[in-house]
Amino acid sequence: MREGHGFISIWFFVGLLLAIYGLMIVGTGLYEIGSPPAHPAVLSELRPEIWWGGLLLAFGLFYLIRFYPRKR
Repeated sequence: MREGHGFISIWFFVGLLLAIYGLMIVGTGLYEIGSPPAHPAVLSELRPEIWWGGLLLAFGLFYLIRFYPRKR
């Protein structure tokens, strides 16, 4: 499929979703630092929410920048 006038790549929207989910997961991880759960999960001291959320955010920002719709 060709990209032409008026078309936006699906990868732009994939990047948008990844960035939003990444922000939400990082936000949850940061919130749990301030108020830890009553029964923490195994290895929760490694803060996987922050790592995975940051990874999703990085990939999402990459896709947003790479496939941002530009006028030619």
